[in-house]
Amino acid sequence: MARDLVAGIDSSTQSCTVQLRRLDDGLAVAEARAPHPPTTPPLSEQAPEAWWEALKACLSQLKSYLPQIAAISVGGQGHGLVMLDEAGRSLRPAKLWNDTQSAPDAKRLLEALPAAEWARRTGSVPAPALTVSKLAWTERNHPGLVAKARRIMLPFDYIVFRLGGHAVTERGGSSGTGYFSPFDNAWDFELASLAVPGIDWEGKLPEIVASNARAGIVGDAADLDALTGAVVGAGTGDNMTAALGLNVLEGDTVISLGTSGTIYGRFRAGGVKDASGAINGYADAANAFLPMVTTLNAAKVTDAIRGLLDISFEAFDELALAAPPGADGLVLTPYFDGERTPNLPDATGTLHGMRSNITRAGIARATIEGVLCGLLEGGDLLSRNGVPWNGRLILTGGAARSKAYRQILADLTGRTVWICSLTETAAAGAAVQAAAALTGTSTDEVAAAWAPRLEIAAEPIATDNTAVRQAYRNALAPLL
Repeated sequence: MARDLVAGIDSSTQSCTVQLRRLDDGLAVAEARAPHPPTTPPLSEQAPEAWWEALKACLSQLKSYLPQIAAISVGGQGHGLVMLDEAGRSLRPAKLWNDTQSAPDAKRLLEALPAAEWARRTGSVPAPALTVSKLAWTERNHPGLVAKARRIMLPFDYIVFRLGGHAVTERGGSSGTGYFSPFDNAWDFELASLAVPGIDWEGKLPEIVASNARAGIVGDAADLDALTGAVVGAGTGDNMTAALGLNVLEGDTVISLGTSGTIYGRFRAGGVKDASGAINGYADAANAFLPMVTTLNAAKVTDAIRGLLDISFEAFDELALAAPPGADGLVLTPYFDGERTPNLPDATGTLHGMRSNITRAGIARATIEGVLCGLLEGGDLLSRNGVPWNGRLILTGGAARSKAYRQILADLTGRTVWICSLTETAAAGAAVQAAAALTGTSTDEVAAAWAPRLEIAAEPIATDNTAVRQAYRNALAPLL
């Protein structure tokens, strides 16, 4: 049977998704999904072995296609800390990106080195999300465990390691660790040593390879017989593979609404070095940069309020669109699980402006406006730091299917909102990376050749969006 397919893995916080695409034209032919263990911050941890089992469950669903897979790669959730022993077993559960227990450790790292210096060297400033803070937390709570680890890696590195047997990483995903320079494409061992001193970092961290590199082939040790011999791509972060899957161009703005919320753009002019820490100046997986603002709270907030109102997804949308802009004075600060941007790990959600005439429709509208206003504050900051905002406004993620999110985003920005025909952009982008590794082509070239169709989802309706944005800022001010 001809090996004429490539597989892309999206190993996210909530689940594993595998998408198969045809090698000749990128057409998606099959998908499978399996859940990961649920987490609720401030403690958010998962066993790396659970990711592997979820991947195997997905591949089992696709078993009739497996002999056709020529290459496979993975986009994984960012920042998580994986520590393996000599036998490749995890020493403890991986602390995930949305675990906020390392907030005091991030603060101590900033006392050791000014924020501006962290930003200059890594494009980011230590916060609870970054891996460097989780290393410091581990040393504080489990002294000696970091030194005991044979390998220290990210979630996508772990799956690549299990697939191909080699400990490698690439610039896009590693630029979220806090000890990697996306400007020099190199580890910064001195910064890692601020978290845990006295460690042979060069011996523990993965080898850095190009984003389109081959990371090995699936071997017998992977216990995936039908995939044996398939090329393994380098892997990267899930936001980086989503950018490949969408074929994001410089000038485009992408808002992704999943467990977390992100707003980012593609930037070729040397990256962003934001000393405030609000922007992470990530690299992408195509030799440019992907400066990004991330919030902990996005579609999860909508789900919580929808559950409280005990209504369906469609009914919630209808309610939100029935209320006027500004939700009759209601403003939600949506920090249900603490917040990453702004850095408020102990914050909680608050509904402001309640009066006796409060309505379910107003609550629904305020929920969506609160989530979007938080992300658009980040978009303003990206623009002030030179990230161009003159292309398409693309909405993606699970909540992109919401008519209310689409229309309210158009209203708040005064811009046309585009959505993608692909339902799984991160998995689709991982397949792009797999094809690049197989053929020796750049990830940019494959992404352009396989660019998905975008369609208009909403046009702005004339409204005073400045009043809604200002009401959100007023509600937020006491917390800052």
